[in-house]
This record gives sequence, C-alpha cells and structure tokens, in this order.
Amino acid sequence: MTDIVGLIESTVRLEQPLRDGQATVGTGFMVTETATDGAPRTILITAHHVFAAMPHDEARVGFRSRDASGNWRYDPISLRIRDAAGAPLWTRHPTQDVAAIELPPGVAPMALPREDLGDARVLETLRVRPGFEMMVLGYPIGAAANREGFPILRSGRVASYPLSPATRYPTYLVDFNVFGGNSGGPVYAADGRGPGRIVVTGLLTQQMEVEGERLAIGNVTQAGFIAETLTLLTGGPAVVEDASGEAPAAEVVAAATAPPLSSADRLRESWRAFNEELEILLRRLWIVIRESVMGWITPDPKPASPGPVQSDRPGPPATRDAAAR
Repeated sequence: MTDIVGLIESTVRLEQPLRDGQATVGTGFMVTETATDGAPRTILITAHHVFAAMPHDEARVGFRSRDASGNWRYDPISLRIRDAAGAPLWTRHPTQDVAAIELPPGVAPMALPREDLGDARVLETLRVRPGFEMMVLGYPIGAAANREGFPILRSGRVASYPLSPATRYPTYLVDFNVFGGNSGGPVYAADGRGPGRIVVTGLLTQQMEVEGERLAIGNVTQAGFIAETLTLLTGGPAVVEDASGEAPAAEVVAAATAPPLSSADRLRESWRAFNEELEILLRRLWIVIRESVMGWITPDPKPASPGPVQSDRPGPPATRDAAAR
C-alpha cells in the first residue's frame, strides 16, 4: 500500500545535459513488480517522447538518498538509454506515449508497488466523472520543489467526457496548469479503500496548445497502457553509473516537449501563467462576493405554520403562509 509520500519519493527528474549548457528534462517514476522467474524488478516509467527527445546515450535520473543524520540529498545516477549503435534500450507501447526501462536491483531507493498502478478500468472502479479531482507530480520547466530534487505537486479536475472504455478513449483531460518538463509524471487519485491510499490513474503525456496558446489543461494517458508496457518489457536491467551534482535551477533548463527557451520566452511563459492564475483567483473571489451579497439582500422565508389553527374568535381559520407552498 502506498500513500502520497511514497509516490513522491518514487518520482524522479529525468534530464540529459546539452552542449549549450541547457538540458532536456522530463519526469519519471518507479514501479516494482515480481518477474516471471519470481525475482523482484524495478522499472522506470515515463513518456516515450521524453527519452526520444534525448539525443545522447545516457540520461541522468535524479534519485535522492538520506545521510547518516536522516537528511535528504540529491543523489543522481547516469542511466544508459541507448546501445552503442544508438538503438533505444527502453520499451515503448506500440500505440501510446508510454516508455519503460528496467533498473538494476537495489538502485532505486523507493518504488511504487505494481498493485497501486491502476488497470484499464481504474476510472470506472473509482467512479470517476467530469469534475473529479486528480493530482500530478512533476518538474515544470525543469523546476524542483527544493534542492533535494523532490517533484512539485499540482491538482486539477477531470475536464473531458466520456472516459471509458480505455480502448476507445485512451487519454483524458485534466485542468492541470502544467508545462514542458511535467511529461511522464504520474497522475493519481485517492484509492477509497483506506485512509491515505492512492492509485495511479495515468501518465501525463502532453500539455494542450491551440494555435500556439498554451491551455491550463493536461492530456493524461490511461493507466492500463502503463500496465501493458510493463508486460511488453524485455531485455533485462539497463546499465547505470553514479552521477554527482545538485538539482539544477529552472532558469537553465529547457523542456523535453519544446525547444530550448530564451529568457524572453521564459518571461512570457511566466507572465501568461501568472495571468491565468490571477483570472482563476478573481473568478473565485467574484463567486464568493456574489453569494455573500445575495445572502444579505435575500430575506429568509417565513417559517410555515403547522396547519390550520382553530380560534375561539369569530372569523376564517388561519391558513399556511405562502412561502411554504
């Protein structure tokens, strides 16, 4: 059983430094399962296009570890993702933007149990409807939550319909305000089977854009396709090496889903995101003010009397107040 802390610790920053001092960045997370021979294995999951956008043979995986005092530190490794001929070492889903690569035993300090990964019917099991709250972990524009390299959590609500069957609707929309670098991050929801339990419901694979304008909406590939990719995984563990360094600052990082960003591009992106957040805040504030004003000017209805009341005085019997009709 995994809670949100376990999933956060299982989520990592993927990057490949480029010659111009920037880096290609994405998000991944680890899943552990039992192989057919009974041995445990750990698999790194991400979006296929994150690995495909990395031109070199090795990628840096941003693990964390604890020192003797219990303090976290950024402790990345170097992972070989292509062979000597340049062929991919990861397994790709044949139709969806999902990739998986096996890690050597003992490399990943934390991984999500396979049973906490949803299947093709997870949205039906959870009775997910439009407006249902989801969460996503990732590294927007390469940014981490802190220098130890932990991911940033964002929440949103399901914004599309229908959601099933997954074979017909392999992706769904959630109104996450996500950016390049979030790709490959786990999307999850409360499990409902116990306090704090969560289940992965999909993989963030794309941010929506219309005519060059970024929408605060993420495209999520359903969890069943992650499970299918794990089933297809072959070839054994990849080669890893130690890699030193701190989690780099967002200012020098370009997203895996876009070309390197200039300073002007980053400023425009930040300004646009600020305006979107401000617009949402103002709308919520207007709703609160409107409801408060309506509560002040709308008189409370008079309580209804229990029914006709007999009187000793002459005249017609009392009747119900009109507000009770």
